[in-house]
Amino acid sequence: MGSLGAVLKHPDDFYPLLKLKLAVRHAEKQIPHEPHWGFSYSMLHKVSRSFALVIQQLDTDLRNAVCIFYLVLRALDTVEDDTSVPTDVKVPILKAFHRHIYDREWHFSCGTKEYKVLMDQFHHVSTAFLELDKGYQEAIEDITQRMGVGMAKFICKEVETVDDYDEYCHYVAGLVGLGLSKLFHASSKEDLASDNLSNSMGLFLQKTNIIRDYLEDINEIPKSRMFWPRQIWSKYVNKLEDLKHEENSDKAVQCLNDMVTNALMHAEDCLKYVSALKDLAIFRFCAIPQIMAIGTLALCYNNVQVFRGVVKMRRGLTAKVIHQTNTMADVYGAFYDFSCMLKSKVDRNDPNATKTLSRLESIQRTCLDSRLINKRKSFVNEGQPTYSSSMVIILFIVLAIILAYLTANPLNS
Repeated sequence: MGSLGAVLKHPDDFYPLLKLKLAVRHAEKQIPHEPHWGFSYSMLHKVSRSFALVIQQLDTDLRNAVCIFYLVLRALDTVEDDTSVPTDVKVPILKAFHRHIYDREWHFSCGTKEYKVLMDQFHHVSTAFLELDKGYQEAIEDITQRMGVGMAKFICKEVETVDDYDEYCHYVAGLVGLGLSKLFHASSKEDLASDNLSNSMGLFLQKTNIIRDYLEDINEIPKSRMFWPRQIWSKYVNKLEDLKHEENSDKAVQCLNDMVTNALMHAEDCLKYVSALKDLAIFRFCAIPQIMAIGTLALCYNNVQVFRGVVKMRRGLTAKVIHQTNTMADVYGAFYDFSCMLKSKVDRNDPNATKTLSRLESIQRTCLDSRLINKRKSFVNEGQPTYSSSMVIILFIVLAIILAYLTANPLNS
């Protein structure tokens, strides 16, 4: 749970944090008993706890399909990310991965920590995949094949232009959006969304991650991973790794702002995609990550800490987003709030200020034109605490008692 200091500063986070903590415990108890499904859901909790939470609300068949889709692509990504695997070994595996998911015996040792466990015991994922309905299997196979080919292409090709950047992000994330749209349609719960909107859903998330993870990727051992396009960073420095050096801080922040401005171009497509969803569980599953993305961009923008360490939303705000995202009014409101936060950080002297402000104002107009944003609670409330420090401490004590009770009475909880 969030730190005491963070909750004292943001007391409205307390209830969402409590609900999130209890939801995590509940989700962990829903792990199936069958070995292959038990492994799959346990692994999902380890590689992405937040994703494991939002997936739980989906109906069983769709939940199983999305779980396996995620793990298959996470395994594919693990092969791509492992810089210790020689290219001549890696590329054939990426291109053939869509066939390996049908093989209960196949596995490949790579990755570290929980990702190594996923790869070493991939037969559990294949076994679960083979139990899915044919429509789900075909959608997963198709996207895995296309993604593997795209990843293999960029193993041997650097991201030079902005078009290269969009193409790479399409292969590693836009195709995820297309695949999820296919799974939603196969479940008969949603109409089939357009490829363009589905692609934008993936690109918005992927570009946010690439921006946020600059330092981790550039410091990767034994070889840096470079996803920022040369067409952008070469305007500011001679080498991509120069952005992390303190003497280049001003140029680094300008480059960062250029990258964020590029990502914002997908925001309105995401709003259009989410607004067309009919099933509440699918709506929340899609909307929550998009809100997290624009919130993360608002934190990263004009923030030199991206080149010094980790920049991410505080846990309490994450809990609040998960707790409060239930209607399209909440989504429009969140995008409006975070775009206002980002707009307040724009320096008029920044080389891309005009373009950044134009994109933010377009997002804000879309949110205002919905006439829904007054029908929700604000995600961004930096005002004075509404509770005294002593009250928050009392609430922490109550929480400790509740958690102690749940631990002592697992069956009754």
